[in-house]
Amino acid sequence: MKKILSIDGGGIRGIIPGQVLVSLEKKLQTKTGKADARIAHYFDFFAGSSTGGILTCLLLCPDDKNPLMPKFTATQAVDLYMNNGTKIFDASFWQNITKGLIDEKYPSEPIEKTLLKYFGNAKLSNLLKPCLITAYDIMERKTHFFAQHDYSRKGDGGDFYVKDVCRATSAAPTYFEAALIKSISGVSYPLIDGGIFANDPALCAYSEVRNAKGLPTAKDMFMLSIGTGGENKPYDYDEAKDWGALGWIKPVIDIMMSASAETTHYHLLKMFAAQGNQRNYMRIQPSSLGNAKPDMDDASPNNLMALKEVGIKTAETYNDDLDTIVDILLAGEDKVEF
Repeated sequence: MKKILSIDGGGIRGIIPGQVLVSLEKKLQTKTGKADARIAHYFDFFAGSSTGGILTCLLLCPDDKNPLMPKFTATQAVDLYMNNGTKIFDASFWQNITKGLIDEKYPSEPIEKTLLKYFGNAKLSNLLKPCLITAYDIMERKTHFFAQHDYSRKGDGGDFYVKDVCRATSAAPTYFEAALIKSISGVSYPLIDGGIFANDPALCAYSEVRNAKGLPTAKDMFMLSIGTGGENKPYDYDEAKDWGALGWIKPVIDIMMSASAETTHYHLLKMFAAQGNQRNYMRIQPSSLGNAKPDMDDASPNNLMALKEVGIKTAETYNDDLDTIVDILLAGEDKVEF
């Protein structure tokens, strides 16, 4: 069975799925008796959008000394947010005044420095498992999918530095300036956050695996999809009906992300059920953000800790499901080949 992990976008709320994965990794270590067991060892295909794309790359980045082992534990992946979030989401005086209305809200230098520190010059083709990471090409006006397995088909034209992949998939409009990156072959791509069309990339992952060798269907797959929670804030009609472009900027981004994830979840439920395999699609999503702020960019120390608490609580809520997932993952690896 092909085992797929998909992680949503959501900015700093990436701490939540990251913390769920910390719990899952610890359960894998306990069950196997292997202290070096990692998430990357037990899933066959990965997908991520925006912050989920960063988490995917952290989980799959090879160790410098042992390229067959992941460089980071799930805990170290969460540490990227806990230790660097406040610096990444730190606006200048001018940016605080404009609030992203006439310029991006945050400078790109802190996130680019953080990505360089974590990933160095690792390439997409070096990642340990096949994966799909979303972005959108604003010049060609089409979706752009970074695929680890594209290197075998496209060579350097399908390969990129991991730090650039992460910069592109997380280039959320109004928050960061669009990313202008180059493939290893030297071709430039102007890209923005893949969350604008697939904040939950699970359906993209299904389609990609569906077209792998052997053409597996839902009956041949197990998929774990992890969300980042959401605002789910109602918008009052009498207030919203008179909004102009400026009034709609933040609500549109919020609605687009949540609606995209809801649509993906709906379709996957139907697709797995059609194969009589609905138990092999699992969605973990916090029911509440508790004391955490829903803003994708609230990286204040208090909110970082609150988000981590939500992640811990979510893992506890889904504890039985995580135990079931461990049993499925340990049933054997089934490579996804393209």
